[in-house]
Amino acid sequence: MFARLALAFAFVCLGILPAAQAGAVVLALGSPPAQIPVAELPPEARETLAAIRRGGPFRYGKDGTVFGNREGLLPQRDRGYYTEYTVRTPGARDRGARRIVAGGDPRSSGEYYYTADHYQSFRRIRE
Repeated sequence: MFARLALAFAFVCLGILPAAQAGAVVLALGSPPAQIPVAELPPEARETLAAIRRGGPFRYGKDGTVFGNREGLLPQRDRGYYTEYTVRTPGARDRGARRIVAGGDPRSSGEYYYTADHYQSFRRIRE
């Protein structure tokens, strides 16, 4: 909690964040991600989740690589705990912004997070 307070204080001092919003930022940084039921995921995300549970194959070379959680939006764990997987975006020329991040053993942990905005926000996938 102290780190979140220090971060919000630094943002206020640097003029990045109005003082009136600092409390909301501290609370948001400490909140667990919202949830999304599997049935509400886009079909491409459900396909990616099924591939993760099977252990592949995966479409993109970066799928299955370590996700560092530098944004600090997921629960803090040791480096290597989280891995990321691309959710195909129809019409995109590149990997797009959508991902699923898995915690622990991706095939069996049941800990999955979906982001539609390239790690700006996450929702825990509820099965």
